[in-house]
Amino acid sequence: MKTLFKENKPMMATILSGCLIILGIFLSLHTYVRIAPLFYILSFIIGGFYQAKEGLKDTVENKKLNVDILMILAAVGASLIGYWMEGALLIFIFSLSGSLEVYATNKSTKAITGLMNLTPENALLIQKEDAIIEVPTNSLKIGDKLLVPKGASIPIDGVILTGNGLIDESAVSGETLPIEKIAGDEVIGGTINLAEAFTMQVAKDSSDTLFAKILRMVDEAQSTPSKTATMIEKIENKYVAIVLISVPVMIAFFYFILQWSWNESFYRGMVLLTVASPCALVASAVPATLSAISNGAKKGILFKGGAYLENFGLIKAIAFDKTGTLTSGKLVMTDAFFKAGEDEKKIQMVCTALEKMSTHPIAKAIVLAFEDQGHPSFMMEDVNDLTGYGLSGTAFGSQWKIGKKEYVVKSTETATFSTDAEKIQKEGKTVIYVSRNDQLVAYFGLQDIPKKEAKEMIRYFKSQGVYTIMLTGDHMATGEAIGKQLEIDEVKANCLPDEKAQIIKQLKEQYGTIAMVGDGINDAPALANASIGIAMGAGTDIAIDVADVVLMKNELAQLSYSHQLSNRLKKITLQNIVFAISVIILLIFSNLFQVINLPLGVVGHEGSTILVILNGLRLLRSPSASIDPTAKNLDR
Repeated sequence: MKTLFKENKPMMATILSGCLIILGIFLSLHTYVRIAPLFYILSFIIGGFYQAKEGLKDTVENKKLNVDILMILAAVGASLIGYWMEGALLIFIFSLSGSLEVYATNKSTKAITGLMNLTPENALLIQKEDAIIEVPTNSLKIGDKLLVPKGASIPIDGVILTGNGLIDESAVSGETLPIEKIAGDEVIGGTINLAEAFTMQVAKDSSDTLFAKILRMVDEAQSTPSKTATMIEKIENKYVAIVLISVPVMIAFFYFILQWSWNESFYRGMVLLTVASPCALVASAVPATLSAISNGAKKGILFKGGAYLENFGLIKAIAFDKTGTLTSGKLVMTDAFFKAGEDEKKIQMVCTALEKMSTHPIAKAIVLAFEDQGHPSFMMEDVNDLTGYGLSGTAFGSQWKIGKKEYVVKSTETATFSTDAEKIQKEGKTVIYVSRNDQLVAYFGLQDIPKKEAKEMIRYFKSQGVYTIMLTGDHMATGEAIGKQLEIDEVKANCLPDEKAQIIKQLKEQYGTIAMVGDGINDAPALANASIGIAMGAGTDIAIDVADVVLMKNELAQLSYSHQLSNRLKKITLQNIVFAISVIILLIFSNLFQVINLPLGVVGHEGSTILVILNGLRLLRSPSASIDPTAKNLDR
């Protein structure tokens, strides 16, 4: 509670204003009628200071009218004809709605700006003579050597020089398990070293680190309103001008045409000034948008502006890069065939012993597939690595080869055994052959398999009527194999970076609003040309820079969540707008028929403002329902 008041000074003023009104009412009821107005005036000044200051500042600096001016005029007008309590009450509730909006803004940005505290202010710099001094993190330069103690936050992005690290990257990736890092591996500023101390070299300026980019995204998001908020802001100035003209006209109408008394006519004019003010309408979009942006940030989804979040639910087509986006980006063994009568365990151990000599992705996949067999108890002899073809070596008195067919297979007698190889090759898989003394004894199918959540995500978008396309630089067989597994509507293969961008332009002409999801340098042109560019957080810096949305956790389920969050935002914003306009119309007609007085008008109008702000704050919480591929809306 103490933090709430410290961060929200208008709320303190509002509470003090309310207490003074209660004291004024108490004095009025106990014959201290002449003293009571002093407390109302004091409440008026304290409660209205922040709102009046902001309203007048906005009017003078931006040369435009706003709702704050209407509220001040209404409160002053009510006080001039002796309605002190009503004027003070108007300012109090107006101040309360403003305080709640400040609270909504603070609450919405808290989850994101908390990132600023993750990177330490100081770092341990290793000087040339190996002396260690503490320096400000923002003074570090590329190439500086640092010491990162056990349990300390890594101060800046860089590369490990000596020692091993066990890094907690949950703040960036959302992954709860720490990651082992060795010399040469990259580390991210703001993550935590859980193992023993290591030394690192600074690889980026403090202004170019991942966290610095995230904070810039926050600034962009806050300064880029949604289209709805921009539209309402444009309407506000004209609307206020119309109200200011209408009030004196209606006072004259009441007095001269309807023959009401001057006090009653002026009083009704002040009620009209109050109830016709578009406070609730103005508050319909911004708090809701900020709450939705904050909600996404807590899930690891960074939107660079409210407009991108709002438009996410409007997409008619979504295109995906394949490698690293829809797939894991790592080869996995999916098929293993061994010739009848052969010792499978021996073949697996030979393959492991040979492939351990290589750092090729195919070699890593084979070693990983057979790791259950344990480490080979023998050493391969006469190992030869023929780049681009495969490996050969001697073991158990025989020569072994592993690699491409033309390198490994010499005999035609194995045609029957290798018939399935052509089949899995047509499925887009890479086939690796194994021979002993030039006789084929085994072959394996390897593939960059789809991520676990990819199929469910594609199914979700298709259920929403969104057309799905995969763009890949791989050949058509591989692309179609992945596309078939994921049930994607269309696959375009053999795409160069400029061709991807051209395809996105064509799709925009065909479908209108289109999203593109990618992670590599080759995806950057396509991301920049899409209506909404979406980068995976583990992707390249350039892909993140040009994208409009960044998925920090690399989880494809975040795409479905973003789409549903956008739909919730649109639904709640529409609810707010309809409700705000309905209340204004109802209160205006109630005033014309003298059904309501100023206090009721204040409560009805400012109450509606508070309700739309609170309704917008609902977007801070995640829906209780789980992601359902067939769900139309997650709002409850």
